[in-house]
Amino acid sequence: MRVNYNYIKVAFLLVLVVVLCAFSSVRNSARKVVSPDIKFVGSENLFVTHETVSKLLILNQETVTNKPKDIIDLNELESALNSNPMIKQAQVFMSVDGLITAEIEQKKPIARVSTNASYYIDETGSFMPLSTNYTARVPLVTGSIEKNELENVHAIAKKVQEDDFLLKHVVEIHQNQDKTIDLKFRGHDFNIHLGTLELLEKKINNLKAFYKKAMEDKVLDNYKLVNLKFDKQVICTKK
Repeated sequence: MRVNYNYIKVAFLLVLVVVLCAFSSVRNSARKVVSPDIKFVGSENLFVTHETVSKLLILNQETVTNKPKDIIDLNELESALNSNPMIKQAQVFMSVDGLITAEIEQKKPIARVSTNASYYIDETGSFMPLSTNYTARVPLVTGSIEKNELENVHAIAKKVQEDDFLLKHVVEIHQNQDKTIDLKFRGHDFNIHLGTLELLEKKINNLKAFYKKAMEDKVLDNYKLVNLKFDKQVICTKK
């Protein structure tokens, strides 16, 4: 009986491949996780420190460093990071070498509430706590403010961020008891009464036209009140 060595070679190669794959899988799953690589996306101003992120990368009260790869739950790590009120979005990856990379996108504050409580309003209109690591230069929000009713001041703060003229001049957004809005300009002591948010774009254009004309006439500091609540006119009260 002739022995077909080709079949034997193929069978041997298949067994060898299976053994190598199993060995590689066992070795890879047992590989230890090295210290996480933390990357912040989109901002150089860190409200959340690397140390804070490292503390959030903890499983069952133990650091992920030097743990076997196969026991690391990346979804659990992402959930821990995303639970931080300063983080907008976090993604966690692991390389074949056991390197964990955490990509962090922070929330962006656009206004700072300064009443009986102090906190930021982020670009989505949500609460964002103050940071001991960095203070954002954004307009102050004062007056009658409730943390669960930020729609009006968020709309104004967002408008300020999007408009070069307002971004340059507005330092304070004040919400009155009736939800109407007042503004304060940098370097001037007059009050700007916007009223409600109806016809906001037209009111802002009226404000720009008034400011330009008053600056040209050098009478800007003669006023204590600039009333914009009527969309067809600007009513000014002198000191």
